[in-house]
Order: sequence, then C-alpha cells, then structure tokens
Amino acid sequence: MTNISMSPFTNEIERIDPPREFTMPHFTPYKGDEDPDRHLKHYCSTMILYRNNDALMCKNFTTTLQGEAQDWFHTLPPQSIRSFNELSFVFIKEYSSNRSIKRTSDHLFSIVKDPWETIRNYVKRFKMEKAKIVGCNEDIATAAFRNGRRTDPSNSYALAEKHALWDEAKQYNKNESENKHMERFLTKENLAPEAFTKFTVPIGQIICKFKNNP
Repeated sequence: MTNISMSPFTNEIERIDPPREFTMPHFTPYKGDEDPDRHLKHYCSTMILYRNNDALMCKNFTTTLQGEAQDWFHTLPPQSIRSFNELSFVFIKEYSSNRSIKRTSDHLFSIVKDPWETIRNYVKRFKMEKAKIVGCNEDIATAAFRNGRRTDPSNSYALAEKHALWDEAKQYNKNESENKHMERFLTKENLAPEAFTKFTVPIGQIICKFKNNP
C-alpha cells in the first residue's frame, strides 16, 4: 500500500493487473536523449491492440524508460497521473527540447541546383528532400523546384523529370554504342562489318529536335 500511495499513478491505475493473455512487446529503451514524439508513436503503434486499456498503457510505458528518463518518472508527484493522455503530455513536455525539427514545404526553397550539377542529380536530390516532408504541398514544391533552377525557371517539375530521363537515356545509348564498337573490334568476324546508316549531322543533334515530344 505504501508503494501504491507513492506511485505517480492513481490508486485505480495501480490496482489493475494486465490481461492474462498479455505478452510484453520489445521496445527500444528511451533514455531521455532522443525525440519523444518518435518514441511515443512507436509505443502507441505497438500497443494498438490494448489502447482501450488505459491502466496497461500507463504502467507498461514506464518499462520503456531507462536511465535519466526512468529517474524523471519517479520525480512525478504521487498519484498525479490519472490517464495515459496525461502521462503522454508530461512526457512530451519534459523532453520537448529533443524534438526533431519538422520541415515544412517551404524548406524546398533552400534546394538550389548547382551550376555544375546535372538535372538528373538535381531532380533526385530534390525528390529525396521532398519525401522527408509529411503532407508536402505540391504547388509549393513546384514553385520551389522552379526557383531552384534559376538558370531556366520556365521549366516545370514534370519537364525536368523528363530531362533527367533524357540524360539517363543518352548515357545508356553512349554505353551501348561503345560496347558494340568494342565487340566488333575484338571479334574475328569483323572482316565483313555490318552496314550502318550514315547521317550528315551528328545523331545527337537529330534527337535533340524531338527529345521533348511525347
């Protein structure tokens, strides 16, 4: 009874035992030096089948705390926690300084294409940053992408993606051409080479005329 009265939980919570079929899940201990939101979300998602058992949610959460965080829990006033919502609130408040900075769509305006960077690499880098933003606004993303391509701001996001694929296709065709040339050079059957169409202008100039067409 003395232990119950000194607990941060109310007597009602302390007196309730876990369900007979309950098996303790494995959690990475929280030591007070990481993002509390992330730990709490992981805990809630793992305990989703027991969300209606408020007492279990409270008492089991304390087993995920370790070190400094466990010491903090025992500094809470006796019988001050009446629900898991209250425990979550004081936990987040205590370690709010460790919260990760949530990036918004405006962050994409800081992604600028370097003068020596290929459009393919720029698109890839832009997409990686965009994927980190939860609920990213597509209109802002498009505007930020255009802003990042200051040398040619008229190009849209979709057109830039097409150009990125175009760069990849050019590299692929170049590699294929070099491979075929080497094969013909190394084989003994190159005494009667195949006849290829000859162009009066470089093939690259021809393809450039329709590279942006469907």
